[in-house]
Amino acid sequence: MEHKIITTDMIIIGTGPVGLFAVFEAGLLGLKCHLIDNLDRPGGQCIELYPEKPIYDIPSRPSVTGKELVDDLMKQASPFDPTFHLAQQAETLEKQENGNWRVSTTLGTMIEAPIIVVAVGAGSFVPKKPPFKNRAEFEEKSFDYAVHKMEKYRDKKLVIVGGGDSALDWAINLSPIAEKVTLVHRREEFRGAYDTAQQVLELAEDNALDVQYGNVTDLTGDNGQLSNVEVTTLKGDVVNIECDYMLPFMGLKVKLGPIAEWGLNLHKKHVEVKHETFETTQKGIYAIGDVCTYPGKIKLILTGFYEAAVMARAAFKYAFPDRKMAGGYTTTNSVIQERLGVSEK
Repeated sequence: MEHKIITTDMIIIGTGPVGLFAVFEAGLLGLKCHLIDNLDRPGGQCIELYPEKPIYDIPSRPSVTGKELVDDLMKQASPFDPTFHLAQQAETLEKQENGNWRVSTTLGTMIEAPIIVVAVGAGSFVPKKPPFKNRAEFEEKSFDYAVHKMEKYRDKKLVIVGGGDSALDWAINLSPIAEKVTLVHRREEFRGAYDTAQQVLELAEDNALDVQYGNVTDLTGDNGQLSNVEVTTLKGDVVNIECDYMLPFMGLKVKLGPIAEWGLNLHKKHVEVKHETFETTQKGIYAIGDVCTYPGKIKLILTGFYEAAVMARAAFKYAFPDRKMAGGYTTTNSVIQERLGVSEK
């Protein structure tokens, strides 16, 4: 089957906060964007790792959760009608005779544009799966490698496996709503932040959650639904724990993916860019957010927002030198306000 080639102004690879804000900045200039992400929803790391945890360093927002931030960025970008190609990875990149770039995805989608924006953060996050012998039997129904909605676990029996920040944080956050939370870690020392670990131990002393030091040695249940988790403790005792859901937080593997083969100048898995424009060594290809590096780089979401604004204007001048670029402020420029749908009648 031959796939239709989609044409647009800008292809953004990655739908985290920085990629979403790039849609807004490009839209102010009249540019149409298509976005590609291997996750099944926009949001990137904010949605996968901390959708309901507060972020404190977004300008004007004393506190905002990852989900709230993504929801607001989606709303902010909505006047520009971006197109999302989700659950597929940008795979190949080819330069066309007309000067455009063509991206093909793992699902066969082909998109062509003069501007490519790499906004993949640290890369694709892939959870490390536990080596339990019968994990596959229960994985689809009873295993969650990320918490997308806490309410799912209300009045449920949970076994959280791990000793890092994610495991500790979710043990704390889920203990008030779950019927029971058991945290299982293979040693008595946690890898997470000291204060968070102390909070877990205090909750355990108050019987608000249970902590078992040892290894998961068996899983039992029916038709993919867990009912019992067997843990062999460090002392050699066998403990059986009733369980509805297991949440293994055993770390993430980060892969840059096919982008690493696109001929960009890489330094320690980061894309080197010109900080004046955020253009890479390839004309028409830009990188913003955590994936890019340059002298003085600070890895913060707000830095990525700045990079998106500078990149959009530089990319516009490169790709459309004969077009007039809307300038000024959103509060006064009537062209920008019309594009936002807020112009006075």
